[in-house]
Amino acid sequence: MIGRLNHVAIAVKDLDAAVASYRDMLGAKVSPALPQPEHGVTVVFIELPNTKIELLHPLGADSPIAKFLERNADGGMHHVCYEVDDIIAARDKLKAGGARILGNGEPKIGAHGKPVLFLHPKDFDGTLVELEQA
Repeated sequence: MIGRLNHVAIAVKDLDAAVASYRDMLGAKVSPALPQPEHGVTVVFIELPNTKIELLHPLGADSPIAKFLERNADGGMHHVCYEVDDIIAARDKLKAGGARILGNGEPKIGAHGKPVLFLHPKDFDGTLVELEQA
């Protein structure tokens, strides 16, 4: 079921500083900032040869990333995203196995324009997992 690692998401308190670190110090290719109001975040993707790093910055006071940064003032890893061939089949198999799907259980369109779901971190050793339709 699980496919390739799509990205690792890092919550950042200062998006411009984080972009500068990856671009200027590490020489990474960095995407433009992309506001995602339906998710309450602004995202920037760092492109690597084998995957991506997603920088997440709060967009509004109700952003889940703002809440994350309240608990983790320096920022840090927020989630990992894996690709799946069939997100509905993956969801149904996970639910049948006892995994908890966050939200209403229906996929939303993510930053890449593809359906995504999030899995409860308590079911995956404390790690928030995002699944994205390949």
